[in-house]
Amino acid sequence: MAMAVQCAASSSILLIESPQKPFSSSLKKTPFLGFSLATASKPSISVHRANRTSRIMCQDKAVSVPVDQRWMFEDTGFNGPDIWNKTWYPKAADHVNTDKPWYVVDATDKILGRLASTIAIYIRGKNLATFTPSVDMGAFVIVVNADKVAVSGKKRTQKLYRRHSGRPGGMTVETFDQLQKRIPERIIEHAVRGMLPKGRLGRALFNHLKVYTGPTHPHEAQKPAELPIRDKRITKQN
Repeated sequence: MAMAVQCAASSSILLIESPQKPFSSSLKKTPFLGFSLATASKPSISVHRANRTSRIMCQDKAVSVPVDQRWMFEDTGFNGPDIWNKTWYPKAADHVNTDKPWYVVDATDKILGRLASTIAIYIRGKNLATFTPSVDMGAFVIVVNADKVAVSGKKRTQKLYRRHSGRPGGMTVETFDQLQKRIPERIIEHAVRGMLPKGRLGRALFNHLKVYTGPTHPHEAQKPAELPIRDKRITKQN
C-alpha cells in the first residue's frame, strides 16, 4: 500500500538502504550561529535488493516507497513523457480535410428531420471511435435532389420559416411549401445547421455540407460513398 507523508519545509528527508544501517543526519552546525540548522536537500531513492522498495525518513517517520513510485522523489523524469495525462487527444494530422471521407445521399422522399440528424452525425464525426466534441473529426456529405425532400403530417403548409431584413417591419414569413419552390436547398441547410454546434466549430462544420437540387453534383473527383442510413423510418410511406 502506497502512503503519502507530508513533511515540513524545514524538516530533513533522509533515506536509508536497510534497517541495520543508521541514517545520516543532514543537520549542519553553523559556527556563526552556534546551533544546528536543517537544510532541505533533494531526496534520492535507494532501492533494496530484497523487496525492491525504498525507505524515506521524514523526521521520525519511516515509509516504504515502491519502486514504481520513485519518480515522485527524483528529478530525473521531468523531461520524459507526460504520465499524468494519458487521455488521447487528436493532433492536427488526425483531422486533415483532404483525408476525410465523402458521402452522398439522395433526399428523395426522405423525412426532413430524420435525414438532417443522420447528416449531422457524420458531419460531426459521432460515428467514429475517435470522436472529440471540440475537434472537427467529421466527413463531407453531399445531398442531391434536395427539392424532393418530404415532411410528415401537415408541416408542408403549417411549418413556417422566418427571416428578417434588419429594418423595422422587415419580418418575412413563408411556409415550407413556399420555400421549397423558391430555394429548396435552404430547407436542408437550415435543418442541419440547427443540429450542429453554435460558434466557430459549428461554422466550420457547416462547410462540410453540400446541397444540390438536381441528381448530379460536381464532386465526382472525391469518389463519395453512399451515406449509411440505419433509420428504417427515414423514408416516407405513401
